[in-house]
This record gives sequence, C-alpha cells and structure tokens, in this order.
Amino acid sequence: MSLLVILLSVGAACCTGFGFVLQQDAARRAPQSDFLSPRLLLDLMRVPSWLAGIGLMICGMALGAFALGQGEVSVVEPLLATNLLFALALARFFTGQRLGRQGWGGLWLLAGGVTAFLLAGQPRGGEAVTEPLRHWLVIGVVVGLAMALTAFARHPRTPWAPAMLGLAGGLLYGLQDALTRVCALRFDEGGAGALFTGWQPYALVVMGVTSLILVQSAFEAGPLRMSLPALTAAQPLAGIVCGIGFLGDQVRTDTGALAWQAAGLAAIVTGIVLLGLHPAMPEGKERHGSTAADRLLLDGPHDSG
Repeated sequence: MSLLVILLSVGAACCTGFGFVLQQDAARRAPQSDFLSPRLLLDLMRVPSWLAGIGLMICGMALGAFALGQGEVSVVEPLLATNLLFALALARFFTGQRLGRQGWGGLWLLAGGVTAFLLAGQPRGGEAVTEPLRHWLVIGVVVGLAMALTAFARHPRTPWAPAMLGLAGGLLYGLQDALTRVCALRFDEGGAGALFTGWQPYALVVMGVTSLILVQSAFEAGPLRMSLPALTAAQPLAGIVCGIGFLGDQVRTDTGALAWQAAGLAAIVTGIVLLGLHPAMPEGKERHGSTAADRLLLDGPHDSG
C-alpha cells in the first residue's frame, strides 16, 4: 500500500466532501420542475457556490483518478469514503454544532472500519478478468440497481427519494472509479490509441453526466443527511465489487481475514450513517411553492432599474 496512493485518496476525499456541501446548498433551492432533468445542471451553473462545489469535485475526481492509476480500487475506495468526514467538518463550520458522542462515534467507526478492512484484506492487484460474461454481469448488476432505484424515486416528494437517488449515484460513482482504473491500465499499456479505441472513456462521460444529475436531484429533493450517507456508503461497496469482480483485485480469503473485512465494512457503513445524520449536516428545506417562486429563489433578486 503506497503512501502516495493514501495521500491522493484522502486529498480526493477532502475535495469531494467540501464540494458536496456547497453543491447541496445550491441544489436544495433549485426549481422542483428540474428534478431528474438535465435542466437542473443548466440552472445550477448560474449559482457561484455550486460552481465552486463542482470545481472541488473535479479536483477530487482528478486526485482520485491519479490514486486509481497507482493503486487498486479495493484500496482507494474505502479511503474515498472518508469524504463524509470533510463534509461534516465544513457543515460544522457553517452551523457551529459540536461533534458530540454521535459525531465522534461515527468518526472512529469510519476511520476504524477503513483501517480494519485494509489491514485484514491486504488488497493487492492481480490479472484483470478477460471473460466478457463476468465483466458485463458485474456492470449490468450495478447499473441495473441504479436504474431500479432511480425509477422508484422519480417523484421528488417521495419520502425516500434523496436516499434512493444517493444510492443510485453512489453505485454509478463506484463503477466510474473501476472504469477509471481500466482506462489508466489501457493507457499504460498502449497509450492514447489504446485508450480511445475502447468503450470505457465514452462510458465514463455518459455515466459522469448521469450520476451528476442523480446526485444533484438527490440534493435538491431533501436534506444532505438523507442523501450523502447513502451516496458515500454505496460508492466504496460498488467499487470494491467491481474491483474484485472484473479488475482482478485480490483480498485475503481465510476465515479470520474475511470476518475482519466484513466487520470493517459494517463499521464503515455504520460510521457513515452516524455522521450523515449528525445535526451539523444541513437540514435543507421542503419546497412546495410555485415553479416561478422557486426560480426566483435560485436566481436571487434582480434590480428593476
């Protein structure tokens, strides 16, 4: 496990966590008619705080891509899950809330779970799976779950819409991370020619736009504490499944190691939920007003003359 990979992954988590808070602060004021629509992105592009959040997320994605180019998905993904710690830190700065027992408990569970999984599993690289059936089966399951969750959350007033869309976006983010690793391997083996003759970089663009719409719609539909824990938990789980499923990542499989890995993943998810439900996380607000009023709130007041 390279120190560089750890630093890049934690740096990516920091940028992503800060970016999520800024994005949600803008998306929660978006018009309800923009829900699950590409127009949501067009409207949000006029909001400076959202653009700052997207800029931070892009920096996080770049650092994450460098980390994935140097290390295995099964190592990078648990470290990326720590983005919630940084999101909570920024949200706590805005709200002035103390961590308390819930915050400290979630923090130690998340950090301890990541440590336990990495030490017990000792993830390492292996030969990528060349069998097309297994490759597409793993991708199909992840994409299929994301589509099913999105279908169940099509109405913004569905109580669990933010969580379901967060899960769907997190699943696609995890798959994106795995495909980013594939692109890095193809580039290392054959340069730009090998990279752009494959389908992976084009699939990344499509999934990037799709997952961005899903996540911003989740932020729009409800409080950050409902969407971010689901997103943050789903991403590493999907990434690890893809890493082991078709990238050839290997972990220890003796009984003791598997037990500690399972305990580590359970602690990660529990810590994520505790942190995501912390009072410092922005509440958001319900928006049942007219579309015109929503647009005025998003755009801000305008001078009449």
